[in-house]
Amino acid sequence: MDRWSRLDDVPVDWGRSVVAIGVFDGVHVGHRAIVARAVAAADELGLRSVVVTFDPHPAAVVRPEAAPLLLGDVSGRLDLLATLGVDATFVLPFDREISSWSAEEFVARLLVGRLHARRVVVGENFRFGNRALGDVALLTTLGADRYDFDVDAVALVGGGGAGGDAVSSTMIRELVAEGDVAAAAAALARPYGLRGIVVRGDGRGRELGFPTANVAVPPGLAVPADGVYAGWLIRADGSRWPAAISVGTNPTFDGVERRVEAYALDADFDLYGETVRIGFTDRLRGQVRFDSVDELVTQMHQDVNAVRITTKRKDR
Repeated sequence: MDRWSRLDDVPVDWGRSVVAIGVFDGVHVGHRAIVARAVAAADELGLRSVVVTFDPHPAAVVRPEAAPLLLGDVSGRLDLLATLGVDATFVLPFDREISSWSAEEFVARLLVGRLHARRVVVGENFRFGNRALGDVALLTTLGADRYDFDVDAVALVGGGGAGGDAVSSTMIRELVAEGDVAAAAAALARPYGLRGIVVRGDGRGRELGFPTANVAVPPGLAVPADGVYAGWLIRADGSRWPAAISVGTNPTFDGVERRVEAYALDADFDLYGETVRIGFTDRLRGQVRFDSVDELVTQMHQDVNAVRITTKRKDR
């Protein structure tokens, strides 16, 4: 899969293509439906498919005070898109200049001028151009009347929330904030995950018999609610280990810094300095301040047993 990050990166001989557009934060089941439609159309038309995404998130440029926490970094987003069969991805470096493009300028400069779109695939609620004035109806008109492409607007995927609400990145962020990682996993078609470098902590977990990887989560990412979770620790080589994951401040020891720490069951390795991924499958309990270290250790043994049961069931 080709990866581009500047307009000039698109090869000059890039022919007509099928283009899917969106932020695709999280690459959830709704995003996958859009990309799948684009890939299928490209196969049908004998063309190549390209996914256009944005970095940073447009809201971070247009309304920085309301910029959402992200469901993953752009590198992870591209890795997920690469598994969906697209021929190329284009990360448009969204800035003030691009945010000022009118809807037609966005179409003319990017979709037609660079990607030579034959078909454009978007979600039915897609908005584009300065002040988000462009919508699917305008995109369809521009394609039909001026620029010789057609538009496929994909219906939102339902079933993600109470009452069958449509799956969206906003909804998944809310689920993660509530600690409902099981529902988030259903909407993502995979466990919600965080990736970061393992850094040194207090060493307290090792003293208690549960050596944990203290994962430095980059700022701007959505972190699940404080509590203890069952999940996985995945190393760079793809190997994964069932893990008991703690999110919070370690109140038993009067901690103040919010951390993400993972205890990989039955593992014996040094992870310091290594980039790992933490996958959350189930929330076991909330954060608790224990009256003694012995009570904490007893609970940790119970948490580990719960992780064994949960991950074994989910891994079948």
